[in-house]
Amino acid sequence: MISWLVAALALPLVGAAVVAALPKSRLDAAKAVALAFSLVVLGVVVAGALAFDVADAGSYQFSEQVSWIPQLGASLAVGVDGIALSMVALTAVLVPVCLLASWRDLGPAAGGRVDAPFLALVLVLESLVIGVFVARDLFLFYVLFEVMLLPMYFLIGRYGGPRRRAASLTFLVYSLAGGLVMLAAVIGIYVAGPGGPDGFLLDNLAALETSTSTGRWLFLGLFVAFAVKAPLWPVHTWLPDAAAQAPPGAAVLLVGVLDKVGTFGMLTILLPLFPEASRWAAPAIICFALVSILYGAFVAMAQRDVMRLIAWTSISHFGFIVLGIFAMTTAGQSGSALYQVNHGFSTAALFLVAGMLATRRGSSLIADFGGGQRVMPLLAGAFFVAGLSSLALPGLSSFVSEFLVLVGTFERYPWAAVIATVGIVLAALYILWTYQRMMTGETVPELRDAEGAPRTRDMRPREALVVAPLLAVILALGFYPKPVLDIITPAVERTMEQTGMTDLDPLFVAEGSEG
Repeated sequence: MISWLVAALALPLVGAAVVAALPKSRLDAAKAVALAFSLVVLGVVVAGALAFDVADAGSYQFSEQVSWIPQLGASLAVGVDGIALSMVALTAVLVPVCLLASWRDLGPAAGGRVDAPFLALVLVLESLVIGVFVARDLFLFYVLFEVMLLPMYFLIGRYGGPRRRAASLTFLVYSLAGGLVMLAAVIGIYVAGPGGPDGFLLDNLAALETSTSTGRWLFLGLFVAFAVKAPLWPVHTWLPDAAAQAPPGAAVLLVGVLDKVGTFGMLTILLPLFPEASRWAAPAIICFALVSILYGAFVAMAQRDVMRLIAWTSISHFGFIVLGIFAMTTAGQSGSALYQVNHGFSTAALFLVAGMLATRRGSSLIADFGGGQRVMPLLAGAFFVAGLSSLALPGLSSFVSEFLVLVGTFERYPWAAVIATVGIVLAALYILWTYQRMMTGETVPELRDAEGAPRTRDMRPREALVVAPLLAVILALGFYPKPVLDIITPAVERTMEQTGMTDLDPLFVAEGSEG
């Protein structure tokens, strides 16, 4: 019987092939086929999630393994624990949302309109990203980690804004450079590992027995690749241009899903493989995370383009995710894993609503808006709720994850938690100030005709169908995150055990204990 994981990997590729085979004149049919396959994948993932044993969420389930390249010790091995399942579910939800959001056009700055290759690239990207999240063989993980760059490169380079070629090339160069460093580390890990036909299985590589210096060098090789992908300061500079030039749907997949591979790899691969090196590097990485939080927030406030602003806020949010991972506490890592999911939904809502607004105005510059809530109250309200989730307002999804990250960090590094809290204040400033400039005050003349009537329609039914599920998830996870935490926390506890870390007694934190 075919595992649902195999089906989730194969169905998007089948859908991409069907879409690519349709005549150019059958664009409506291609859209329907792409959306149908993405919804089938979502149904398969939902069925798999319902069959997932929550009581055993800390171990890998639905595992499959087929020999691939025995001479290298590589195999097609897949499986999911609670963290991987949450990321697969995030991907499966966002892909049909992005396809539906791109149904009519790709935004005012896009280099082309929706066509069959665009739809096929999105489906191929879905398959590759799901493959990365479920891969249990390091060589397979590396191959998918690199190959998934190609569909995103073409989504930006062919369908993006005026500077799409430069943005897509910068994205590819940064990612390939990080991938080359990772390749060297992967080779070193295989040489230091047990070898044999299963020499790349992650279960066989956990806690490699190497010299301290070798383990630290190998750790750094993987970390650099994951930091570029995350992105973490100072290797973050490719993201703002890539996200701003990409069509809104592609920007959602880039920031909401693909970039999560970096933080996912840190939590589920880097820490279990190199526990000693992870503990050794944690203080320095926490400093990098704090710079990302504050620098990303300050630069976001200076942005004139709303799409670039959202990209810079994501750099700040990724700093929180990395901070929680390397705080080495159960609360911090659980918060980080949950933050990956919550950030995906809140950022998706922000990018998509901003894209809808830019399509109506013909510009994504913040200064070209003003008084938008008077003529587009539903779109303004959706943007406001998504923005409040991004700044972690209590009752919305990001609050619980950000709170857990700060509590977990304070448990071991109180000074870092205090500094990171400043990022919350800055987030409130850049989100609320942006909303004030775009949606309040006098309505700009371009949004009204000579008689004062709105020049553009408010949210359309298709757009409501895109935004409503995202806002519903944001509210649901804000009030009741327990189902996701129940599957994430056991996997985090396993990682804590593998890294040899235990939670500190808060009574001793005040006395400066480092554990």
